[in-house]
Amino acid sequence: MGLIAIIDYGMGNLRSVEKAFERVGHNAFIARSPAEVSKASHVVLPGVGGFPECMKNLTATGMIDAVYKSIESGKQFLGICLGLQLLFSESEEFGLHKGLNILQGRVVRFRLGKGFKVPHMGWNQINIKKDIPLLKGIPDNSFVYFVHSYYAAPSDSSIISTLSDYGGEFTSSVYKDNIFACQFHPEKSQDIGLRILKNFGDIG
Repeated sequence: MGLIAIIDYGMGNLRSVEKAFERVGHNAFIARSPAEVSKASHVVLPGVGGFPECMKNLTATGMIDAVYKSIESGKQFLGICLGLQLLFSESEEFGLHKGLNILQGRVVRFRLGKGFKVPHMGWNQINIKKDIPLLKGIPDNSFVYFVHSYYAAPSDSSIISTLSDYGGEFTSSVYKDNIFACQFHPEKSQDIGLRILKNFGDIG
């Protein structure tokens, strides 16, 4: 049984993510230091709030190195919502800001026609583009829960694992090597989300 570290860098309530892992029988804890992250076999980067503030907090807490080291060492890595966006090269939220640059691409704001509100909030479907371990047992066009005003536009479309539609297609999850990151919140997505979290913890 693996040990799942949920990175705490002072942005938001992480208990819901921890509880969701507990519900599917996985051993998860909230890691408040890089040393705690290093003990885990699986690492989760959640995120709420603004992109530049999160990057600042990641740097100030030393967790930025913990993220790089976890990914480089081949640990299974999950980014949730802003945790997906931070992995990319840059974001246009509050001006242009550098991200972790682990994945190439830019985080952009929804530019939508009439009738579409920003943020995109609530249930929406995922269209599966890649058969990957994280989506095992997940039917195509399943509903998951979103709340976001920005989304990632990867430079390399081959890393896109699901697309969703909100006034046009956008990337709702990506998968590359040991990284899976989703724009939706699995911890708020009922049985579908719980299955994704279980799949993540099940990968050896």
